[in-house]
Amino acid sequence: MKAFANLFLALDETNKTNEKVKVLKDYFTSVPDTDKMHMLALFTGRKPKRQINATLIRTWAIEASNIPQWLFEESYHVVGDLAETMSLLMPASESSSSKSLTEWIAEINNLADKNEEEKKLWLMSSWAMLDSQERFVFNKLLTGSFRIGVSQNLVVKALADVTGIEAPALTHRIMGKWMPEDYTYEQLVQEQTASDDISRPYPFFLAYPIQETSEKQKSAEDLHLALGDATEWQAEWKWDGIRAQMIKRDGEIFIWSRGEDLATEKFPELHPFLYDLPNGTVLDGEILSFSNGKPLPFNVLQTRIGRKNLSKKILAESPVATIVYDCLEYEGEDIRHKTQSERREILETLQSQTSDPETFRISSLIEFDTWQELETQREQSRAMIAEGIMLKRKSATYQVGRRRGDWWKWKIDPLSVDAVMVYAQKGHGRRADLYTDYTFAVWDGDKLVPFAKAYSGLTDAEINKVDYFVKRNTLEKFGPVRTVKPELVFEIGFEGINKSSRHKSGIALRFPRILRWRHDKPKEEADTLESLKTLLEIGYEDETPD
Repeated sequence: MKAFANLFLALDETNKTNEKVKVLKDYFTSVPDTDKMHMLALFTGRKPKRQINATLIRTWAIEASNIPQWLFEESYHVVGDLAETMSLLMPASESSSSKSLTEWIAEINNLADKNEEEKKLWLMSSWAMLDSQERFVFNKLLTGSFRIGVSQNLVVKALADVTGIEAPALTHRIMGKWMPEDYTYEQLVQEQTASDDISRPYPFFLAYPIQETSEKQKSAEDLHLALGDATEWQAEWKWDGIRAQMIKRDGEIFIWSRGEDLATEKFPELHPFLYDLPNGTVLDGEILSFSNGKPLPFNVLQTRIGRKNLSKKILAESPVATIVYDCLEYEGEDIRHKTQSERREILETLQSQTSDPETFRISSLIEFDTWQELETQREQSRAMIAEGIMLKRKSATYQVGRRRGDWWKWKIDPLSVDAVMVYAQKGHGRRADLYTDYTFAVWDGDKLVPFAKAYSGLTDAEINKVDYFVKRNTLEKFGPVRTVKPELVFEIGFEGINKSSRHKSGIALRFPRILRWRHDKPKEEADTLESLKTLLEIGYEDETPD
């Protein structure tokens, strides 16, 4: 645990990418293989199950701290984080422990078979043998609130440097349904194929935005200059649904969302056509609500997201189908190296053989010979219940993550980006006690750079949830403003974008507002400053006046 606690502290103390990679590499080369896998699991969102409820933990922490409850609660309000509050208030430990991270997590998991008194004795004893930093990390694990300010990409980069395995391959291997108790380090680094874990999805390929502002419309000539000959590209509608990979291997089916959530049971309507697929098939597409052969708005699909049980009423009101636009595996072979056109031919063959064309739909190609024709087609996006157009280079392979050059999304107004909330401030009037004014940031390398403020667009219920998060995840206070842990992602809409020397980001937005809370997107997948500045490259030269 000491090594893991030191890792946590070292990562928290630096913002330099190279330093973070060095710290991660040092950890990977100095701890047992089991600890490597537990660390990797924690850093990719695979937390141990909470075995003691928060009320009991808090009650026992007050007892261990030997302070009145009111003082504990006041301290918690100031600190804003239960794990940190407990670690700060408890007396210094009089003993120490040499238990590894693996051993501690095993003990936490074994609490499932303990009664309340046994859990209390174990917890009090554990607190007494950990120093303050160890105790803080331990409390994070215990309460299920473990988060770390380092991207998965950096962890993979460090692991790639240590193992000599290419980062894309490692990214694929740590996806899917696995836990460190049943997936060893040796299995991770040995030669593998996709069939080694029949449920494992592939890393998603993400598109860069091509957008336009209400001040200056992007012309077909601009597209030609940016992307070249129109005949080198295929165009499809950009659907607003749930991005998913659908897998059929060894007679079993799996549906994975882009957030790496296994959602097979959430979409029973898709099961029949998936079982009809040949074994060794992986499809990439969008799950949408459909009615009378037409897609429905995303808010209809939202009515069934997050529900534990899907009633007949929900299934009737929000039936789903999938629009598939890529094939990543065929007859057990990883075909991501094939061109977009070649993969499209395979996809069309699969779809032509389906017995359920209403559910297994294929993303139709938009016919165009010139950028002018496509520009005209794009004006029909709203009528198609689409967000705009996807442009894919016909010669493109299927890549990992967001790669500029081969896949572009050309959304219609309003312009939007996915951003991370980094600051919060209390509102006014009836919302004077709630944090309702937010500052958002996008990625610039491994740093989050603030670029916009917004305070409208959320419901009262969502505001209360954000307020709850802010009060428990404050990092610093600057007068009325709180710096918060960069976790929550929102889609920010705006009418225009300009250069600005007044802002650290170098840009300013016109009329920013919150379009929706992106529960489905981790902070690592928020947009980048580069993607925002791409808009300026198209010819938006006006400087925002100071």
